[in-house]
Amino acid sequence: MAAPWTFAGEPPPVSQAAGIVTLVEGSTFCISGPAGDIDGGMTHGLFFRDTRFLSSLELRLNGMPLQTLSSLVGDPFSATFVTRARPRPGRADSTLVAFRTRYVGQGMREDLVIRNFGPEPAACVLELAVDVDFADLFDVKEGRVELRGEHTLETLDNALVFGCHRDGIHRGTVLSCSGLAVIEHHLLGTEVVIGPQGSWTGCVELAPVIDEARVEPLYRCGRPVARAAPTERLQRWRRQVPTLSSSHPGLEAVVARSQADLGALRIFDPEFPERTVVAAGAPWFMTLFGRDSLLTSWMTMLIDPDLALGVVQTLARFQGEKVDPDTEEEPGRILHEMRFGSAATLSLGGGHVYYGTADATPLFVMLLGELRRWGLAAEQVDRLLPHVDRAMDWIADYGDADGDGFVEYEQASGRGLRNQGWKDSWDGVRDARGELGKGPIALCEVQGYTYAAYVARAHFAHEAGDEAVAAGFRVRAAELKEAFNRQFWLEDRQWFAMALDGDKRPLDALTSNVGHCLWTGIVDRDKAAAVARHLMSPAMFSGWGVRTLATTMVGYNPISYHNGSVWPHDSALVAAGLMRYGFVEEAQRVVMGLIEAAMAVGGRLPELFGGLDRSELPVPLGYPASCSPQAWAAASPLLLLRLLLRFDPWLPHGKLWLAPVVPAVIARLRVGHIPLGGGRVAVEVDGDDVSIEGLPPGVELVREPRRPLSAEVPEGP
Repeated sequence: MAAPWTFAGEPPPVSQAAGIVTLVEGSTFCISGPAGDIDGGMTHGLFFRDTRFLSSLELRLNGMPLQTLSSLVGDPFSATFVTRARPRPGRADSTLVAFRTRYVGQGMREDLVIRNFGPEPAACVLELAVDVDFADLFDVKEGRVELRGEHTLETLDNALVFGCHRDGIHRGTVLSCSGLAVIEHHLLGTEVVIGPQGSWTGCVELAPVIDEARVEPLYRCGRPVARAAPTERLQRWRRQVPTLSSSHPGLEAVVARSQADLGALRIFDPEFPERTVVAAGAPWFMTLFGRDSLLTSWMTMLIDPDLALGVVQTLARFQGEKVDPDTEEEPGRILHEMRFGSAATLSLGGGHVYYGTADATPLFVMLLGELRRWGLAAEQVDRLLPHVDRAMDWIADYGDADGDGFVEYEQASGRGLRNQGWKDSWDGVRDARGELGKGPIALCEVQGYTYAAYVARAHFAHEAGDEAVAAGFRVRAAELKEAFNRQFWLEDRQWFAMALDGDKRPLDALTSNVGHCLWTGIVDRDKAAAVARHLMSPAMFSGWGVRTLATTMVGYNPISYHNGSVWPHDSALVAAGLMRYGFVEEAQRVVMGLIEAAMAVGGRLPELFGGLDRSELPVPLGYPASCSPQAWAAASPLLLLRLLLRFDPWLPHGKLWLAPVVPAVIARLRVGHIPLGGGRVAVEVDGDDVSIEGLPPGVELVREPRRPLSAEVPEGP
């Protein structure tokens, strides 16, 4: 079977617009239709640890499916579906209404209530048809499910026990019920007479089984919902995240949606339950991804630096130890993704790890440097410094295999990724004529991340009093910056190449990748204005965000994955780069474009949307199978908020830079409960008036932007 990361087909669409309801809690998620039914012929199901433990669930009343009235998603892991029985022949209305309240978390619980609003008793035959195929997550996503292995079904009085033995692994589903009985294989049901204005209640509970070990669902029939762990965790999250008030219509809703989505995407390591990490996206990527989790954590520092700490601790735990071409593991390398489909244990460490990424390793060092700047958990960050040095060794020994000073990648296994930057689709790296790059590939943004990693490592050494090591990394940073600006710069085009190929030929397509280079500071100041001009040109800026590929390039397609679409996280990092180099008005245009895009689609930014110009279509163009919510898309508005505040702490040096540039359309803005230095601060902006409350003792407020932009590598703050 092909590995998940090599699939090149078109997945069946999963869209909220099509009436799909997705519930998420940790590594459990459920996809159903608007009535709550799960259709095994679609991408529906209850998934746990990358396996579908429930593939079909249909509620019938008096032999007929029910009619959808409404569905209400409360918390990310719960929803209520309201349906009615079909009217009897000759009648316009029905008196029977069904309420299905579903909770997911290490399994599923569903409370059933049938209410009779009629003046007479109603005889009801209630049936619940179920099935389980134990299909792999990506087989379902890609529409290629085949029943494999030895399947079993045991019927008890009030439970169905499904089983599957395949490739030496056992999976099981225990479906138990109250108020219902097992009628036959795959069917639960009851016959009941409901009195006038009366009701009937029942409950169904699903527990996964992995290698004979039954997993206890977080929500159990008969137990109070408020005491369940997901509910308590989400309530704590909501209490601790910053507050926002603004005179802008919609900004509060966009930020609130982002915070709620990030709360839903947090996952927890059973071996280290105090560590919180963030999954890449729902529904298909509820697992740890190196690049996604690192960038998401960076963008969410304003609301929860603890998330970044959990991410780097967990990634350090699985840092590469050996050379393995199949998984592309190398000593010191940070993983690309973890998967659990054939895992034999319930711990996070039981998953399978793939390491094929060029950018996660320098991003790991960058994020640790940012944690240091925020003054968070100094002792815990110090304990991770050996992992930083192992990452730096990987950059020098494996990342730069040919010794030219640039970090490159090349696919080591036919099962792995051809492209190993964030644009990891097979056709995502190209030149202006549309010709695909041949490895080894040195991406421009990866050089930027590496430059920033060198700078971060130099600061770690400086703060430890090791000036020799600090000087060494400053030299490496300066040398990389000089080489990058010399070899990647296209003088005739006035932009940076997307990459150098295996022959050191510049891949000269104009792409959003160059905006990441502004973000990291690797761009020389004399080239920054030209880069900013191209990024904001009609060929790149759609009005909603920055396109991944310019409209003037061969291969531009506004509805492609990486060749003309708009990715919110990508555009947010471009905005951060523009702001860093002082292009405030340009950065504000990108910020407002993204915020207005979110408002136009109900407050939630999707993973990506089409690259059609805003003048052609007054709403962002949807993209099939886009994850929603998706971690770095959800985090983007939070980075945008930080950019508008120009909020940059460096607590080890006792400084906080604060120089808000809030657009007039937003006017008044207050962000409270920002975590900083063990306390909480509040920033309020009203036109030109700026105030801050709760500044930690000993921290100097610097009322100007922090922009270390010189060609020299900065030695300090």
